[in-house]
Amino acid sequence: MERREKFFTSSGIELPNDFNPTNSHFDYETDLGNPGEFPYTRGIRRNMYRGRLWTMRQYAGFATAEESNKRYKYLLSQGTTGLSIAFDLPTQIGLDSDDPLAAGEVGKVGVAIDSLEDMLILLDGIPLDQVSTSMTINATAAILLCLYLAVAKRQGVSFDKLNGTIQNDILKEYIARGTYIYPPKPSLRLITDTFAFCAREVPNWNTISISGYHIREAGATAAQEIAFTLADAICYVEAAISVGLKVDEFAPRLSFFFNAHNNLLEEVAKFRAARRLWAKIMRDRFGAKNPKSMMLRFHTQTAGSTLTAQQPEVNIIRTTIQALAAVLGGTQSLHTNSMDEALSLPTEHAARIALRTQQVIAYESGIADVVDPLAGSYAIEELTNQLERLATQYIQKIDEIGGMLKAIEIGYPQREIQEAAYQYQKAVESGETIVVGVNKFQIEEDQTIPIMKIDPEIEKNQIERLRAVRNRRDSAKVEQALLKLEEAAKGTTNLLPIILECVESYATVGEISNRLRKVWGEYHETLTI
Repeated sequence: MERREKFFTSSGIELPNDFNPTNSHFDYETDLGNPGEFPYTRGIRRNMYRGRLWTMRQYAGFATAEESNKRYKYLLSQGTTGLSIAFDLPTQIGLDSDDPLAAGEVGKVGVAIDSLEDMLILLDGIPLDQVSTSMTINATAAILLCLYLAVAKRQGVSFDKLNGTIQNDILKEYIARGTYIYPPKPSLRLITDTFAFCAREVPNWNTISISGYHIREAGATAAQEIAFTLADAICYVEAAISVGLKVDEFAPRLSFFFNAHNNLLEEVAKFRAARRLWAKIMRDRFGAKNPKSMMLRFHTQTAGSTLTAQQPEVNIIRTTIQALAAVLGGTQSLHTNSMDEALSLPTEHAARIALRTQQVIAYESGIADVVDPLAGSYAIEELTNQLERLATQYIQKIDEIGGMLKAIEIGYPQREIQEAAYQYQKAVESGETIVVGVNKFQIEEDQTIPIMKIDPEIEKNQIERLRAVRNRRDSAKVEQALLKLEEAAKGTTNLLPIILECVESYATVGEISNRLRKVWGEYHETLTI
């Protein structure tokens, strides 16, 4: 089978026939460095997975709190080492399940959480001082964190014993995903309030997971994923410093979330380049002194956008390659997608295979026994350099525009991602880029795999429970807490303690969000062409 004459990565880096020192600017004698040392190209810990494996997460959440609780307990019994909670769309955008705009979406792409009662059921029987919990939530992140804290109080677990992460990354919502509520300025306030509150009260909690994942899912290249993610991070750091926080007080709890795609070598290099570039930014741009402020700690999820509805079993192979890239690149946490996710939410069977993929890599492949096993590879080191160079150019461009908020306002990152997505789709449609089972190696589909279906009665049952909560709570106490929040939102008081008071009074996610909408308004996307 003949192949094309020239080969390029997703970022447009031309691949020579042979990588070697004569065509590289990398000094292998002086630049490689050691694992666990600045600039952390080779990993943030000296012994990496020899000391401790990455956290094995399986992103899960669907239907009601009861159903999701059963799935979490099943996954924990099968060797998952951290929970990863998916919330339904109404919860993500601050709507209660009985809101007319929520109709048809309750419990569909995640679990429906309306009040503290749902959160108590979701986490029933799960000791919060013994698990690490990641919550994929952004616009309503402060509310969901407070619900989690309220459950911890009910369990008698002190806040300093809690470990976990809230995604809490609103900028990427404006760029690539769309589950925002408020305009950027008040949204950033919620984020910096969370930084300050957790630094004081929940010291082991990762207060943000700055996400390149969704940027990549929207069609970005590997270089764009690094650049736009770190540019978002720069914006958050600047916002925190502007309200009086010291960089070394909050930066050690910043975390990141990256995508893992199919090009194994480029993806490994991407993670290494991102680590090195962030270390330099924190030291040189922000004057960080604490080594933990310079360490880019990240969770990885395999690429949902690469999964195909055609021949879905092939997705197991794609996910394996992507998971290998994440581990070879030094991730701290990993979710492996299930083979059926192009068709539905994962079945229990598919989720187990996805988890077993991680476990085979961890315990049978030998990859975890060596720190940064591809270090010194001519190809890996050159790709690391090239990706860092391209990402730096994007960040410099964003600086020239006036920072990431301004760049988002004029649609710069959105246009760059749209162009990259367009070029990729053209290559697939022309056959230049092969997607197995889609534009080559097709078969007559004569079998289907089992898929999960959400019972339509779930929405009705969730609404009934929500209304029962409203009927039996102390309405005067709820209104008092919500009024307090509304007034505080007009000023500069840290909102987290007041949101915690609201959720403990059984105010709902929608009610809290609506009080903030009343003060701050809603954001409406600017059309970019």
